[in-house]
Amino acid sequence: MSQSPWGATPVLTLPQGEKQPLSIRAKALVFSDPRSRQLLEFLDRVGPSEVPVLINGETGTGKELVARYIHSASGRKGAFVAVNCGAINENLAESELFGHEAGAFSGATGRRAGWFEEADGGTLFLDEIGDLPMPLQVKLLRALQEQEIVRVGSRKPIKVDIRLVTATNVDLEQAVDAGNFRLDLFYRINVAQARVLPLRERPLDIMPLVEHFRRLYAQRLKIAEPMFSEAAVSALLDYAWPGNIRELENVVHLALLVAGEKAVRPEHLKFSAALSGQRMGAGAPTGLPQEIIRDQLQRLFDVPGETLLHDLEDLIVRESFAHCGFNQLRTAALLGISRNAMRTLLVNHGLLKGRAKA
Repeated sequence: MSQSPWGATPVLTLPQGEKQPLSIRAKALVFSDPRSRQLLEFLDRVGPSEVPVLINGETGTGKELVARYIHSASGRKGAFVAVNCGAINENLAESELFGHEAGAFSGATGRRAGWFEEADGGTLFLDEIGDLPMPLQVKLLRALQEQEIVRVGSRKPIKVDIRLVTATNVDLEQAVDAGNFRLDLFYRINVAQARVLPLRERPLDIMPLVEHFRRLYAQRLKIAEPMFSEAAVSALLDYAWPGNIRELENVVHLALLVAGEKAVRPEHLKFSAALSGQRMGAGAPTGLPQEIIRDQLQRLFDVPGETLLHDLEDLIVRESFAHCGFNQLRTAALLGISRNAMRTLLVNHGLLKGRAKA
């Protein structure tokens, strides 16, 4: 357990040495925001039990990390086995989960244990459970009810002892209503439900996470840990983080690569271009387009960089040219300039071959 400089909040590092058929990038859960602490208290209550847990949350919020925390709190001695249901080959899905005997199908040259057997005595984490094909949902339900599986190509049942944890970024109740998910399976997995909030709803986790990844990647890059300027911190806190923790990790990693051992400034933070204007907790922008642009310009003026005018001109030229189907005359008319002026802009910004006029 280590102390974060951004608050008196623990960074809880998960046990190492677990069986990991699928890798994860972050190795720690950071609980700093009060709403995250509420989730931690809930996990500490349900973790030592045997009840199935369904984890809900957007992509990139750390659902697998929560599942690993549940496993570590359970005291189970077996492995933690993570399976992404959306990545399973549908034709081999039953074999992946339950295993197969030699000769069970073409290419099955030997006996193989499935994920259920690998997780025997431990925890089986089924990520993106909503993507599981309907025929396999029936067999999964039976395996959970009977606590036994049958390998493909065999008739002999095998007893298994697993703790089931599932996760989804879709509304399973809606999937049930649409006929894409079995209601009986939903009741079986939805005994205890944990919702992992997106970063925009737990902003006090942002800087402790930044600190965690700053230390991690400075160590990997073998550089001194750079400081984050006040303007960079403001930008990090102001961003809506549509990609959640996964996006934050990428932003911090790249910032350290670009800044080196210098202070990280806003221009080192590469946010999603389409969403970088969204403020934390804010909805869609409102008001006239010119008012929205004026507001965003004020933000840019706070941290202009060295090529602000060129960058803004480049953005206008590229977007208008694409909007007009890459037609010079239509683009010139849209912007209210002559064709020659339009051609000069296109050449200057690398969208047209030729020599720009002075």
